[in-house]
Amino acid sequence: MMEKKDIRIVFMGTPEFAVESLRALVNGGYNVVGVVTMPDKPMGRHGSVLQSSAVKQYAESVGLPILQPEKLKDESFLEDLRAWKADLQIVVAFRMLPEVVWGMPAYGTFNLHASLLPQYRGAAPINWAVINGEKETGVTTFILTHGMDTGKIIKQRKIAIHESDNVGVVHDKLMHIGAELVTETVDLIRENRVNALSQDLLSENIELHPAPKLFKETCRINWEQSAIDIYNFIRGLSPYPAAWTNLIDAKGDAFVLKIYQTEKLLTPHTHQKGSILSDNKSFIDIAVRDGYVRLLSIQLAGKKQMDVSSFLNGFKDITSYRVME
Repeated sequence: MMEKKDIRIVFMGTPEFAVESLRALVNGGYNVVGVVTMPDKPMGRHGSVLQSSAVKQYAESVGLPILQPEKLKDESFLEDLRAWKADLQIVVAFRMLPEVVWGMPAYGTFNLHASLLPQYRGAAPINWAVINGEKETGVTTFILTHGMDTGKIIKQRKIAIHESDNVGVVHDKLMHIGAELVTETVDLIRENRVNALSQDLLSENIELHPAPKLFKETCRINWEQSAIDIYNFIRGLSPYPAAWTNLIDAKGDAFVLKIYQTEKLLTPHTHQKGSILSDNKSFIDIAVRDGYVRLLSIQLAGKKQMDVSSFLNGFKDITSYRVME
């Protein structure tokens, strides 16, 4: 069995979700010889400030060497990567790797994915699991190969999704158990105990749900759906990137409203779908086909997120508006 210090690891990741896994490797005494992350992003009004990724910030804090390639097939990057002489590469929330990168180490490359593969392959697995009203999800480590999220599964861990959980809550749960799964997977590799399972064996006779990247239009609320589906959609996008809708009044004045938290009220009614009911003090209900969606936490463009009572203090006559189809 190889000791922890004997297996040279290169870690690849970018957002906060990946930091927990890198931290677990460092604190666990594993031999992380380098980190690959995204280039710094221009921020601010004129793009004059460069923002480092969360992974870079952590890597710098513990003195790890860092590479930030623009292109993963760039020969200078590949030379620098080879110079680290990695035995194993670990990918957590990074980007699609070319074979020249994932095939480089002797022990290959494995990926931590935030779903129970083969379900929810794609860029936004946590969001889509909540949007679709799943009762459980999890994390998977798998061997990186051709195709997105299709390699053989090494190990999985499950968690429950509670009806009140939003995607932020689920994200944080998966971030922590994912970090544990990463170190457990490294241990299996160094102990030569990996028994990887083909995803094809798990996907027979079941419907697979994809997890495509989210765009602004993806996050627009469809008020034709049921109250439960709308409730799940909103919590599946909260706190980020946030579900939104347009409200419009009889004069044609319209504004965008982001919605972060709701309740579903499954009460029969005769109101027109999309109409808004309110006492202009404490509640806003939007009529849908099988009840109402009660807004709890919302945000106007250019304003702070606030509870509905605070919103109504400065916005009277909300009932003159309706949601735009």
